[in-house]
Amino acid sequence: MPSGNAELQADTAQRLADAGSEEATADSEFYDPMPAGYVRGRHRYVMVFGTVMSGLGKGIFASSLAKLLKDKGLTVAPIKLEGYLNLDSGTLSPYRHGEVFVLDDGLETDMDLGTYERLLDQDLTRQNYATAGRIFQEVLNKERAGDYLGRDVQMIPHVTGSVKHMLRSLAVETGADVVFIEVGGTVGDYENAFYIEALRQLAFEEGPSSASMVALTYVIEPPALGEQKTKAAQLGLKKLLEAGVQPHIVATRSAEPLTDPAREKIAMFSGVPVANVFSMHDRESIYTIPEDLHEIGLDTEVLTRLRLLDRVSVEKEEAARARWQRFVGKLKGERRFSLKLGLTGKYAALRDAYASVDKAIEHVGARLSCDIDVDWLDTTTFEPDEAAGRLAEMDAVIVPGGFGQRGTESKIGCVRHCRESGTPYLGICLGFQMAVIEHARHVAGLPGAGSSELSPGCEDKVVDILPEQKAIEGLGGNMRLGGQSVLVQPDTLAAFLYRVREQDGGGVKGGGPHEPFTVRERFRHRYEVDPAYIQRLEAAGLVFSGRHPVQPIMQVLELPPAQHPFFLAGQFHPELTSRPLRPQPMFMGLIAAAIRRKHPDAASDPGVARWSRASPARTPA
Repeated sequence: MPSGNAELQADTAQRLADAGSEEATADSEFYDPMPAGYVRGRHRYVMVFGTVMSGLGKGIFASSLAKLLKDKGLTVAPIKLEGYLNLDSGTLSPYRHGEVFVLDDGLETDMDLGTYERLLDQDLTRQNYATAGRIFQEVLNKERAGDYLGRDVQMIPHVTGSVKHMLRSLAVETGADVVFIEVGGTVGDYENAFYIEALRQLAFEEGPSSASMVALTYVIEPPALGEQKTKAAQLGLKKLLEAGVQPHIVATRSAEPLTDPAREKIAMFSGVPVANVFSMHDRESIYTIPEDLHEIGLDTEVLTRLRLLDRVSVEKEEAARARWQRFVGKLKGERRFSLKLGLTGKYAALRDAYASVDKAIEHVGARLSCDIDVDWLDTTTFEPDEAAGRLAEMDAVIVPGGFGQRGTESKIGCVRHCRESGTPYLGICLGFQMAVIEHARHVAGLPGAGSSELSPGCEDKVVDILPEQKAIEGLGGNMRLGGQSVLVQPDTLAAFLYRVREQDGGGVKGGGPHEPFTVRERFRHRYEVDPAYIQRLEAAGLVFSGRHPVQPIMQVLELPPAQHPFFLAGQFHPELTSRPLRPQPMFMGLIAAAIRRKHPDAASDPGVARWSRASPARTPA
């Protein structure tokens, strides 16, 4: 803000401070209640807006920049603001917003929260995600309770005030030096207008050096013209300027690196220095973006604008960058091994539906120096008896989660092929249930086995919603969501893998080398293995190696090594907790087993050997 307005801003700040209680709002046009403990000037904000079209990577840019600041020793807290009226992402089709990413506290969010968790290596909560529906619900609940003291409730100041209060609360409760705010969609969308206005107000109220504005835009390169055209980007940036937001940084998405003429045009029409126009063109991996941002000094630019250079730890930054560069080096380096992996799901045509699975595979490939060619197989396009032919060339198979009956019989066919052929298999959520049904039908002598979700009239409902579980777990008609404890049985494949991860700082609680221990994984499901069938399934060779710590709820299954080189499934979603520097152990075990099966000489490779089980009793040294 210009220095000539300092007195005006000081007066405004005082009025806002005076209006920072509910009682003051009846006599003031300022509605700006402050959360307890909030100190103006302590926290800073980076605000990321999109233009031209959605899906360009605002979350990738924001999380990459946030990572750089976290690596310097700062505390960062991201938040995604969505304009739709859904209370969360749980009811959204994958074709609308990609996968549903479940947080540890059970909130169902969109896939951008997964990007934040992976790049920042920190668990997020419902504080880090909001929708217009949730905000409007809170405002209307307060209106019904009379909290607005007779005022007519309006978008400004009450809805915008609610947004600002939420952001400041996040800053206080996380102790964040910097809050990273990503506004979903694009500037110009009706549903996002109140977010943009709230952020404009927040930057004004917090004062100079409180906020850094980032605009993400799209640069078109029509094949017929052979050059980059910036007009759409200019018009998108103009909409942001019209909303009262002057960006400090512009990030441009394009297929190829941004040319100098295009960069200069964007700088001219946005008022952003040329040095702050960043080319976020297509790359081999999103994990290279943090270092690219650092090399052109955008992290330093943001810290300078926010006056946070005095909070930086050079020692922490150097150590964090060294660790990340080793990972990126492995990611980009030549691979010693190669595999073909079949991912069999009914949303195979849309990779974003399995974004976290895709990333978990990428993490493992880098760690084990393996080039993993993923073949996305839509199980709605072939019959169960065709599964063996479709998977004949696969070195490993993953059956991921999903809902509904479509394609499930073919998934069962895929499980059967893996069990009978010895192909390393990993089942995730629904893939766990499909493995139970397949084993019941073809090994345990229950040909009419099925799930009450998929075939309510089946003879043996080995997968069902159990009345006693409804009462104990409080499931009712809702799903079992979020982080839950899994009691892992000793001397099993699951125990071996989690013990290996323990050496890397994994979250294993309790138990000696041959004793049960607990781990925490994230769930999103309604149906369980019926306890009435557990004894019969186990007698037929199925091992339930992970269970609920108290109730008869089966959560991990496997086959003994004498029967199969690697056959493992979890009722949870292990992909949600995989991180670049700490790959998820079930994925590590799958790929290590597949490497050893395809490449016999791989037994001498330290990484592959470390993650390969030699016997059911083996534990890492």
